[in-house]
Amino acid sequence: MASSSSENSPLLGSDAASIQSSSVSKPSAEEEEGPSSPPQFGNLEDDVLPEESVLGRNIDWKSAYIIAISRVIGSGIFAVPGVILTSVGSVGLSLSVWILGAVVVACGLAVSLEYGCMLPRSGGDKVYLEFTYPRPRFFASTMIAVQAVLLGFTASNCIIFSQYVHFVFDVEARDVSKKALAVALLTVITVIHGVWYKAGIRIQNFLGWVKVGLVLFMVFAALYVVIFRPKQEDAENKQMALQSWEGLWEGSDWNLGTLATSLFKVFYSYAGLSNLNNVMNEVKDPVRTLKSVSLTALVTACLLYLLANLAYFAVVPIEDIKKSGQLVSALFFERTFGPNVGKRFLPLAVALSAGGNVMVVTFALARLNQEIARAGFLPFSRYLSSSKPFNAPLGGLIVHYIPSALVIILPPSSEVYSFILEVEGYPGQVFALATSIGLIWLRYKRPDLKRPFRAWIPAVIFRILLCFSLLAAPFFPPSHPKPGGLFYATYAIVGVGILLFGVVYWLVWTVILPRLGRYRLEERSDLLDDGTAITVLTRVPKVEVE
Repeated sequence: MASSSSENSPLLGSDAASIQSSSVSKPSAEEEEGPSSPPQFGNLEDDVLPEESVLGRNIDWKSAYIIAISRVIGSGIFAVPGVILTSVGSVGLSLSVWILGAVVVACGLAVSLEYGCMLPRSGGDKVYLEFTYPRPRFFASTMIAVQAVLLGFTASNCIIFSQYVHFVFDVEARDVSKKALAVALLTVITVIHGVWYKAGIRIQNFLGWVKVGLVLFMVFAALYVVIFRPKQEDAENKQMALQSWEGLWEGSDWNLGTLATSLFKVFYSYAGLSNLNNVMNEVKDPVRTLKSVSLTALVTACLLYLLANLAYFAVVPIEDIKKSGQLVSALFFERTFGPNVGKRFLPLAVALSAGGNVMVVTFALARLNQEIARAGFLPFSRYLSSSKPFNAPLGGLIVHYIPSALVIILPPSSEVYSFILEVEGYPGQVFALATSIGLIWLRYKRPDLKRPFRAWIPAVIFRILLCFSLLAAPFFPPSHPKPGGLFYATYAIVGVGILLFGVVYWLVWTVILPRLGRYRLEERSDLLDDGTAITVLTRVPKVEVE
């Protein structure tokens, strides 16, 4: 950095003119002021300034809250508790994993909040890693692009939707029919978001509130069963396995690999807390909204998840939960409300909840893909960046649709759900580690940056240490390996393979080919017909550069 008298002055200085859009009420000067010239896309220093999408700022506080909480409350709370209990073996260890996971997620959210308030642009980790690690050139951008395209899918909730619909209508869940219904859901949602932009927001808002209401209803239903003890058929077979505090830890599996895979599933369940960071260009008053929505969603999710787990353990026998796979909430409703309402109506509501989760994930990840295309890191970037013809990010939706559909179709259905959660979670720890270390580095290297939210450094250090542990843990063999299943470290090997592919791709694309072709990659700004600013990566001969 060049030394100058202005080096230590805030980049969002109080003497600069305010940058506003007509759709946003004037924010406070402390949070969103900047120079009189508009922020330039692709300029790292301008990432500290808000940038408005060509779609406008249509996301108010309520919609922003739904984008976060509806991503969190998806299939996770209705499917993951049974899978985690099966893995760790005991109620006590299962609840401990959920509590530890919540603490880690809170530390990660603090990192995302500091970055999001400091760099209020759409793109999430893409923006943060590019700003923090500008060297090697294009490396951070390439790794994020590879991760977003190859792992930015939403297959898991499509699968849960399909499983619950089959359960509700007593249809034999054949492999072909389950996958066909899951792909059909993904296709319909892609079309809705790609053609009817505002209608998609309204639908996902409605389904988001349905999900919050469903979890609350489930908690009150469990209280009713525990307090009033209504008579049930087959009562002798419906005794809860947990009868004493001694039984709370019975059957615990403390293997590091088992705990790591369970934590990855908890992280998946909380993944939407940073979902809003991907769509900041469309949020009204982005900095203030991000802070209040993220913290509110965190408190809501922690309470609902803890209460939902207690509800399952209070109503459904432990052994039944272990055998339920992803259908634990279906068993809960059937035992509480009987075979008609409990087996038909309420599991159908869970299916709608999973569908709502697919909507918000698709909505956010399409914006991330569009930001990657705007930066020139995808083929046909000019077309994928555009909001034409329906004033929606159709190109980003298509990029999201293809890997999601393939992940639904290709793996065997029996293990696809857990495998997807683990494969998504492992590389995610590498990026979590990079952002956490980068946050501490920026505190030292760039004290001039305005930080409307500051993460607690001990929490960031705790997250860093845990990331290292979770990256190593999958390679410890499990205490009770599953016969006939996948190799216990398969997901970690696949995750490492995807990251290595990103490194090789970057090396070939930005280093080897330019040296062989005697050119260098240069970024040039361009403007699409719909007003979208993009960066075009062009090959410039070395003679011309010199």
